Amino acid sequence: MMEIQKKQEMQTRSASPDIACYFFRLYVTGASPNSSRAITNFKAFLEKHLKDEYELEIIDVYQQPHVAQSVDIIALPMLIREFPLPKMRLIGDMSNHEKLNKVLSPVDYKS
Repeated sequence: MMEIQKKQEMQTRSASPDIACYFFRLYVTGASPNSSRAITNFKAFLEKHLKDEYELEIIDVYQQPHVAQSVDIIALPMLIREFPLPKMRLIGDMSNHEKLNKVLSPVDYKS
C-alpha cells in the first residue's frame, strides 16, 4: 500500500509544476562532523543548482531507526535520490560536485 502511494505521489509530483521536481533523502548520524558537512554541502549545492525545484528529507538514523531499517544502508551519510527515477545513491560528505551533478541527471551513471 505504501509503495503504491509513493508511486502516485511521484507521478503527481512530475505532472504538477507547483511541486518539487527532485526528491532526496539524506541519511545522517546525529550531529557528527561528517553529517553536518553533508547537510551543509548538499543544501548549498541544491540552492545553487535547483533553487525551489526540490524536496529534501533529512533522516537522523539515531532518532528514527525504524525509518533507516527499511533502507539498505552501507555507510553514512548517505543520499538517495528518490525522484526522478532511477533511484541513485551517494555516500560521503557531499563535497564532490562531480558526483553531485550526476545525481541531478535523470540518466543512471555507473561510477
